[in-house]
Amino acid sequence: MSEPKYQEGAAPEPVGLPDEIIISPDTLRENRIPPNQTRTRKWPVLQAGPVMHISPEEWQLSVTGLVERPAVLNWEEFRSLPRVRVFADFHCVTRWSRLGNLWEGVSTRTIAAWAGVLPAARFVLPGAYDHGWSTNLPLADFLAEDALLCDTHDGQPLDADHGGPVRLIVPLLYAWKSAKWLQSLAFSAEDSPGHWEQAGYHNHGDPWREERFGSDTIPPGYYD
Repeated sequence: MSEPKYQEGAAPEPVGLPDEIIISPDTLRENRIPPNQTRTRKWPVLQAGPVMHISPEEWQLSVTGLVERPAVLNWEEFRSLPRVRVFADFHCVTRWSRLGNLWEGVSTRTIAAWAGVLPAARFVLPGAYDHGWSTNLPLADFLAEDALLCDTHDGQPLDADHGGPVRLIVPLLYAWKSAKWLQSLAFSAEDSPGHWEQAGYHNHGDPWREERFGSDTIPPGYYD
């Protein structure tokens, strides 16, 4: 297949990888596909609006809220932070799963330590360059060992279609929580539902519990 990111053959397995790669726990399940999901060999492109094109030179990440050191991080500063690689699966609420992704970037734990997240913080509110798009997640999920701010996917720079130059990756939640075109992280004591949560998506988004929607009505549109 000439289609970019198409996976030939069986899904990649978490075996034979270098020791430094973080293995997402869900990839060790006997059945890696959550309920009512189907494996895709492709990587579909979905978002709330048009694809955003932000160059690394203009990209910035603001870190605010309940932190000791509120700051704005530019591309050079981001790239100078310690880096990690994570092998993880990726589950979209629209019922497809892409298995065996190799993400690379900066651990969310590194970002939290760099900013000095305060004990009162219980939630993280990621914002995107996507015209004010936002989402929300518990701090504990944000700080999972396999969560990261990703700029590389399967050995290639993350492209704009999939949220580059930097997107959040939180493998334990449905992929809409992994904000594309990441622009900000606000640490808060209070939860604040974002774009799709306010439209009817589940406030948490665990794919193994099928936390898709907060009601029987599926809101228009979807996000990967």
